[in-house]
Amino acid sequence: MGKMNIMWGYVILSYGLFWGLVLALCGTASMVFHASPLTMRILSDITAWSPTFAVIILYRKLKPNTKFIDFLKNCFYDQLKISLFFISGLIMLGGTFSTVGIVSLLEGKPFKNYFSLGGYSFMVSFFLSLFSGPTGEELGWRGYLRPEMNRKYGFLKGSIIQGIVWAFWHTLLWFIDSEFLDWRIIIYILSNVIVITSIALIMNIFLEIEENLLYSIWIHFCFNLPYSFLKVGISYYAVMCIIFPILACALYFYYQRIIIKKDEEKNNSNNENVIV
Repeated sequence: MGKMNIMWGYVILSYGLFWGLVLALCGTASMVFHASPLTMRILSDITAWSPTFAVIILYRKLKPNTKFIDFLKNCFYDQLKISLFFISGLIMLGGTFSTVGIVSLLEGKPFKNYFSLGGYSFMVSFFLSLFSGPTGEELGWRGYLRPEMNRKYGFLKGSIIQGIVWAFWHTLLWFIDSEFLDWRIIIYILSNVIVITSIALIMNIFLEIEENLLYSIWIHFCFNLPYSFLKVGISYYAVMCIIFPILACALYFYYQRIIIKKDEEKNNSNNENVIV
C-alpha cells in the first residue's frame, strides 16, 4: 500500500473507530443501561482516543522504519517555550471570551449569564476536558497526520485539509449531541468546520515554530475547557465563524513575516561568509 493510501487509510480507520465506539459504547450505555451523565462523559472521553488507537493499530504500516518510542520522542522533540505556551493558550481563551463578549453586546445580556458551573465541579470538568480530545486526539491528528499532509500538500493547504478532516470526524456528534436540530444546524455545522479548521492552522503554526505536541494539546484543552461552562445559543457559533478565522489569519501572516525575516538573516549571513 502506497504512502498516500496508508495516510488516508489512517483517516478512514480513525473515523470508523470513533463512530463505531460512539454508537456501540455510548449508545449501549445510554439506551440499554441508562448510564449516568458522568458515566456517559467518561465513555465519550474514551471514544475521543480513536485517532491514537488508529495510530497504534496501523503503526507498522504508518512508520515501518521508525520505532514507536522514537516516533513519540520526535513528537515532543523541541524544548517547550513558556512564552509560546502562554500565548497559544491566550489566543484560544481570548477567541472564546471575545466571542461571548460580542454575543453579550448583541443580545444585551450580562457577560456572566453565558456561563454556568453545570453538573460537575471545576476540577472534575478540568480533568474530563484534559483527558478527552486534548490528550486523546493529538498524537494522531498532529503527531502523525500533520507531517504527512504537510509533506504532501504544503503547509497552508495541508493545514486546511487537516482541519477539514478533523472537523468532519465530529459529524456524528453534530446530530446526536447537539440541541440544534432545526435550521440552526446549518450554522452550527458551518461554524464547526470553519472554527476547527482555523484552530488546526493555529496549532500547526506553533508546531512549526517548536515541534512539541504539548502546544497542540494545550491549545485543544484551552478551547475545550470553557465549553464545560458555556450556556450559549446559535448566535455564539455564528460569531465564532468570524473571530477564529481572523485569529488564524493574523497569526499566519505574522508567522510568514517571521519566515521571511529568518530567510533574509540567513542570506545576509551567507553573503558575509563569502570569500572574495
